[in-house]
Amino acid sequence: MPRPLEFERHATIRSPSMSKTVLITGASSGLGRASAKLFQSQGWNVVATMRSPHAETELNTLDNVLVARLDVEELSSITSAITAGIDTFGQIDVLLNNAGYGAYGVLEATSSDEIRRQFDVNLFGMIETTKALLPHFRHHRSGTIVNISSMGGRVAFPLGTLYHSSKYAVEGFSEALAYELAPIGVRVKIVEPGQIATDFAGRSLAFSNDETLAEYQPTVAQVMQVFSELTAGASPADAIAAVVHAAATDTTDRLRFEAGEDAQQLLAIRRKTDDAAFAASISEQFGLQA
Repeated sequence: MPRPLEFERHATIRSPSMSKTVLITGASSGLGRASAKLFQSQGWNVVATMRSPHAETELNTLDNVLVARLDVEELSSITSAITAGIDTFGQIDVLLNNAGYGAYGVLEATSSDEIRRQFDVNLFGMIETTKALLPHFRHHRSGTIVNISSMGGRVAFPLGTLYHSSKYAVEGFSEALAYELAPIGVRVKIVEPGQIATDFAGRSLAFSNDETLAEYQPTVAQVMQVFSELTAGASPADAIAAVVHAAATDTTDRLRFEAGEDAQQLLAIRRKTDDAAFAASISEQFGLQA
């Protein structure tokens, strides 16, 4: 049985027979919240999951939204949320794997626990959530999985060893899974956002540094300055959510959806630039010495 306040059912959940249902991880803020509100406004049933549903004060006031507890690091909460979504709405049609955070900083200064948690949340939690829902999709021979990657799943920035490697892994997992699931009628989509105007730099960013490691400090100072400049041009979460909705409703074989002008521009440059030239341009942008 779920713990108290694990599920918040709104009183006006209506018959799900004519609506599709999306289950969203990490719906408490940022892109997950914006996506939940957009899907709901488009007539979808929404299973909006988060680690602390008892603290939610907005999504649980919307029609046909089930707020449920799901922590991607806790397998029992994954299965409970999926069960609650199916019990409430009859079927889940789309899984939006959105939960994640960014572990940045000096690798030498990063604890082993932080290293493992970055992959537990960004990769292994996504894999476990996907795996838990696959029997449902396989039974219905339909469904769409939308995995939130990043432009940082195709290119890498300084001090992002953990975040970028986790998102590169999301790309590989998703691409291989698409082959595996296509014969049973299940689609896989990857959304690659650029900078999003959310609290990523606050609650969703973990930065590791040790100022006694003097050799790294010039790089830390340069990178932090450039990051602050990049966030000034971030896309609104609503705009990225619109791309997520487009991916979730796409019925073609298209795999990747770039989201945000910065992502589109940077990935276009990467496609036509060799490794050495691209690395030199990134180093120059961050003011780093070769």
